[in-house]
Parts: sequence; structure tokens; C-alpha cells
Amino acid sequence: MVIGVCPAYLPNICYMSWVVSQRQVAFVTDNTYQKQTYRNRTEIYGANGKLKLTIPIVHNKKQSRQPDKAVAINYDNNWQKDHWKSLEAAYRSSPFFEFYEDDFQPFYYGNFDKLMDFNIELIKKILLLLDSDIILLPEKKADKEFSDLIIAKKVNKIEIPQYHQVFQSKHGFINNLSVLDLLFNLGPQSLEYLIRLKY
Repeated sequence: MVIGVCPAYLPNICYMSWVVSQRQVAFVTDNTYQKQTYRNRTEIYGANGKLKLTIPIVHNKKQSRQPDKAVAINYDNNWQKDHWKSLEAAYRSSPFFEFYEDDFQPFYYGNFDKLMDFNIELIKKILLLLDSDIILLPEKKADKEFSDLIIAKKVNKIEIPQYHQVFQSKHGFINNLSVLDLLFNLGPQSLEYLIRLKY
């Protein structure tokens, strides 16, 4: 059986824990695009606490219900510069930011037309850096979809084991942020953490 998931933007820790626990995963991109999900937003730990980063999309006036794969990224404002500056400010002093910096920076200087293409390439990069041997099946139809991972209200209720975060002494531990928070703080130990979590 092939299990699928909608590609999220810099997915949270529970999402990535589920992905690395699978032998193979298909990306589901033919559902109707929904707001208030992690399709185009992520959460990181900024100097003032939890910080949401949202990718603006092009709203199709002729078609109110677009399939995920048709949703285009809006480049009218310089969101890429803002997101990269936010990531730098949040994680520059983390143990592993400089180690992974060159892997993520190019994503914020080149343009992707479609949101799902951008998300998929980021997830591939994250899996590569995690040294995960998960098989991705981007073109294969999923037999079953695990959709809860993309819905913010459901995933945010899950408590995960604490690890050291950059601003933890100021604001305490913040639960289930983008997997980049884990990667920049734990580095090569991130995959082991995700496997132990078993979401």
C-alpha cells in the first residue's frame, strides 16, 4: 500500500517524524487547496517567541477551488528575503545553522512557479540532510492519504520531547516547530530524534 501526504512548507517535526517512519511516501497534490493549513506556512522560534512564515499565493479569480498542484507562488512582495532573514535571525547562533546554511539559502534566491514544487524540493533536501533512506514516489497515486499532518489545529495539540532551543531560556520550550528548528539545534542527531518520536 502506498500512503500519501500533502507537501508542506518546511514541515513540522511531527510531519517529518511520520515521513521518516515510512518505507515509501507519495506526495498528494490533486486535492483542493485549503487555507489555514501548512501548505504555505511554517513556524519557527524567533527572538520574541513563535514566528509564523507564510508564502503568499496567487489567488485565481476565475477558479475559486484550485487543486494544490495548480497553486502558484506570488512574488509581488519580497517574501523570500523576509523568510531568509527571519531564519538567519532565529538560528544564526544555533549549533548547526552554518553547517546547513548553504543547503537552504538557494531556495530563497531562485523562483519556483508552483507552491507544491517548491515544497517537494525542500522536503527532498531535508530528507537528504537527515540521511533518511525513505523512498519518495512523487508521481505515484496514493492508496491512502494521511491528511491530519497538514491541518494546523490537529497537529499543534501533540506534545513532543524537549530538546535545546536557542531562545528557550527566554520563552521556554516551543512545541512542534518546523523541522529546521530541530535540524539547526540537533544536527546529525535529528533523524534519531524523529525515529524515536514515532508519530
